[in-house]
Amino acid sequence: MSTQLKTGKVILAGAGPGDPDLITVKTAQYLQIADVVLVDRLVSQQILDNYVRPDTEIIHVGKQCRLGVSTPQETINNLMVHHALLGRLVVRLKGGDVSIFSNILDELETLTIHHIPYEIIPGVTAALGAAAFAGIPLTARGYATSVRFLTSYKSTVISEDYWKELADTDDTLVFYMSSETLDEVVENLIANNIHEDKLLAVIEQATTPLQNVHVTNLYDYKSTLKDCSFISPSLVIIGKVVSLHEKFRWLENSNSSEYYFKPIQKNLNSLNHTEKIYENVS
Repeated sequence: MSTQLKTGKVILAGAGPGDPDLITVKTAQYLQIADVVLVDRLVSQQILDNYVRPDTEIIHVGKQCRLGVSTPQETINNLMVHHALLGRLVVRLKGGDVSIFSNILDELETLTIHHIPYEIIPGVTAALGAAAFAGIPLTARGYATSVRFLTSYKSTVISEDYWKELADTDDTLVFYMSSETLDEVVENLIANNIHEDKLLAVIEQATTPLQNVHVTNLYDYKSTLKDCSFISPSLVIIGKVVSLHEKFRWLENSNSSEYYFKPIQKNLNSLNHTEKIYENVS
């Protein structure tokens, strides 16, 4: 007599921006009972060491944008489906918050198509973690009443009309995944006459022991930060609130160029093995 496995469940959870203590209690509890953890690159190893059982299967599915090796989103989707259909509890552990500049939409659509139950657990997103650890209140009274989360990872993401609006607004601007295109961000804002009292901060490896904060006036950018190469992940904050960093910073720069989140190393055997196992999942 044939038996049918009960479908498992996928937990889409945020691990926070780096500091392992910023993980939520709920995510930590799920990690303690997970059968499989699919983990991003920007997740502290200490989280895995502290909360994941030794017998749990941990699969690294990190991405590095245009640099190095990245796990295809299709592979991640297939891994979730494969393990859930085997009746396993899967935690899809993402850096920061699960819904801010991630591929959660692809993953939700995949789970829905396959009728796999899921749960979404928020995390501390990079903007909030970086701002707090840099002493920059994003909506400080008298400085800003709103904050915008943006990305400019390529030149076509933001239109010319929107650049003008961004230069004019008193909203705090937070750019994710934009340190490599920072020259273009600054050029566009200056070209639209952004006010000189709005400063720029680049926060490297926010909330980790290797955090560094670099602050400059946008009009001085060429002589201060233009030729700098920032360590991933780096977050950019622009606005009047950046001026508060000098007064309220409580964490000194590490002045280190070491990586807290290690770059992904290519492992052809591992990639080929994964593709072979999951190529038939659709």
